[in-house]
Amino acid sequence: MTAPRKIVTGLFISLDGVVEAPETWHFPFMNEEMGAAVGQMHAEADTLLLGRKTYETFAAVWPHRSGEMADAINGIRKLVASTTLTGTDWNNSAVIEGDVVAAVKELKQQPGGNINLTGSIGLTRTLLEAGLVDELRLLVHPIVLGTGLRLFAEGSARVPLQLTRSTAFSTGVLDLSYRPA
Repeated sequence: MTAPRKIVTGLFISLDGVVEAPETWHFPFMNEEMGAAVGQMHAEADTLLLGRKTYETFAAVWPHRSGEMADAINGIRKLVASTTLTGTDWNNSAVIEGDVVAAVKELKQQPGGNINLTGSIGLTRTLLEAGLVDELRLLVHPIVLGTGLRLFAEGSARVPLQLTRSTAFSTGVLDLSYRPA
């Protein structure tokens, strides 16, 4: 019997926990080390799980890019958790219909590689609270933003985590991996 698939959540996050709009603050810290880390996450996955907002942001950009990362993101199977999106136009993408938690539980039991969950903070919170995230990978940037959507909102459910890996990049970014404790 094969092992169940892993859900790996990868997020860019500031020191004060902000995950909103990383495209406005994370690029000054992007270097080969971070590119390799993000590339490795994509290489181990065969499915990309997205919320509607992240899907729409990605679908507006990635199909018009080229290169190794663009090829990986454009070619991977993409599943979108949304109650309002009725269809998708981006290559290899589909909307999850019905209960997203039940659908993800079923998806984890199917054969295949990792399932990457990128961005999509509401979906990340939902799947963490449901106990479906196997690895929470945070790329912690050395910047305090002061305002913005945080990964864990005030009053979030308690989710004990155990650090499984840590790497410091030359830019000061910390690449931290956690699993549920």
